Formats: sequence, structure tokens, C-alpha cells
Amino acid sequence: MKLVLFNDYRLGVLQNGNVVDAMAALEGSHFHKPQDLMEEVIVGWDRLKPKIEAAIQGKDGVSIDSVTLRAPVPRPPKILCAAVNYLEFNKRKPAILDAFLKAPNAVISTGETCVLPPVPASVFHHEPELALVIGKTASNVSQEDALSYVFGYCNFLDMSARGLQGAIGNSFFLGKCWDSFAPMGPALVTADEIPDPNNLQIKLWNNDEARHDFPSSDMAHQIPELISEFSKVTTLEPGDVIATGVNHQGIGAVQDGDKLRMEIENMGPPLFINISDPSKREWPRGIDTDFAAMIIAMDPV
Repeated sequence: MKLVLFNDYRLGVLQNGNVVDAMAALEGSHFHKPQDLMEEVIVGWDRLKPKIEAAIQGKDGVSIDSVTLRAPVPRPPKILCAAVNYLEFNKRKPAILDAFLKAPNAVISTGETCVLPPVPASVFHHEPELALVIGKTASNVSQEDALSYVFGYCNFLDMSARGLQGAIGNSFFLGKCWDSFAPMGPALVTADEIPDPNNLQIKLWNNDEARHDFPSSDMAHQIPELISEFSKVTTLEPGDVIATGVNHQGIGAVQDGDKLRMEIENMGPPLFINISDPSKREWPRGIDTDFAAMIIAMDPV
């Protein structure tokens, strides 16, 4: 099932290009925040799934173009992002598994705008990634059981500012955590529709120019390992998001006025965002081949 939040954060289901309102399945429930609604669906899925199916049965819904789609997980408890997690088309050895946290407040919806902050970044990059959403509490889980903890999957953009120096060199916090640097959605696709998340094609276009086109099978540390290892460090909770990394060989600069579109097969509608830079900075267009080559050349340890 492809779940969405739309308009004033109503629960919907995508069917035949339309959004079908499913709020009747949550009758009697009250939510202080949109995140509470989605976490109720995630935690209560076994109970709510048949109610959602009944709520949408026989309904045509409305055109997806007639609604405002929201981020399907508006304020995740945690966003964990795998770092240097691709083999770059088998051109580099696997890096040691590592990750960083991205601020939940960085989440924006499809159609919204990523604003580049007025800081001395050397460049700003797009990084399209497959993200997963945790469905139940996970602590020290095995790789064999790891996928049973996944509720669903969605498109995710890890927007990045390069060259900002923290106390000990390049800073993940300064590079990754700005407001609007985590576009997500528009659909949250339940895990039963994605039998093999490490066999999906991930694509991105900037102003309709093709950039990224890579398979999730190129991950050095695949999804069961990510979940298992991350759950040993921190307890994963329903609604947590894990972004699984990017193949950097299609990476490129973003700048004022750009329009990004990313899609992953079987993930439903593409994720669209606009780029705004009040400072009107410019970088070379096209793929950043120097940065892509640097990733390949990096020491895997």
C-alpha cells in the first residue's frame, strides 16, 4: 500500500494515480501532531490495515495533482544516514560502516523548497537515497530478522553543503542538518510491496538533465546489515528513518532556481523539490566529476 499525508495532514492511499481519503479508518483517534498520526498507523498497522482497506474500498479519490502532498513522516524521532555506503559501480572497496544523524526539522515535502544557507560552502550537492521507516522497536537485532522491523520505504534527498569546517575537519552537522535539507516522500510504501529493497533503481534529474542512475544493489553494507548494526548503537523506534546512502557518480551542484526530481522504482510518484539560494551563488553545471573521483579514491578505512 502506498500511504500519503495530504492537505491538512489527512491520511490517504494512492490508487490509480489518485489520492483516496482513508481518515475514516482513524475515526475516534485524536492527534496533537501529524507525526503522531503516522506513528499511530505504523504501530497499529496490523489492526488498522483492514480498516484502511475498508475506508478506501469502492472510492475513486481525487487526482494527485489536486492535493498538497506532505512528507509521509513529518518529524521522525531520528534520521540516521549511512555514510559512504556505495561501491561506486564496484570501483572502490567497502568503507567501514558509519553513519550520521540528520536533524528531523530538516524534513520537507515534495513540491517545497530547499533553501541554501548563506555559509561559505564550497558547493551544495544533491544525494538521492532509498530510505526505510522502522515499524517496531529494534535493539540488537540480527541481520536475519532485520527486514521484519521495516514498515516501509520512501524517496529521500540528503542535501549536502560541502567544505564547512567543524572542530575536527569537515562537519556532518554543518554539512547536513540545515532546515529543508531532508526532502522526503511523497509516498510511504509498505514493506510488503518491496520484496527486495536492494534491487531497486534510483534516479535523479536536475532541470530535466539526467544525473544519478544507480542500483541499490551497489550498497556496500546492505539494508539488513544497516538495521542490525545501527540497532546495536541506538534503539530504533517506530517512525525512525534510515537513509541508505548514495552512489556519488552522478552527483552535481545545485543552485538558485534548480528543480530536482528523483524517483525509485515501485516508490510511487517522484519527489520534486525547488532550490533557492538568496545569495545567488553559481557552480559548474553537470556532474561533479572531481568529487565523484575523490569518493572512489578515498581510503576505505
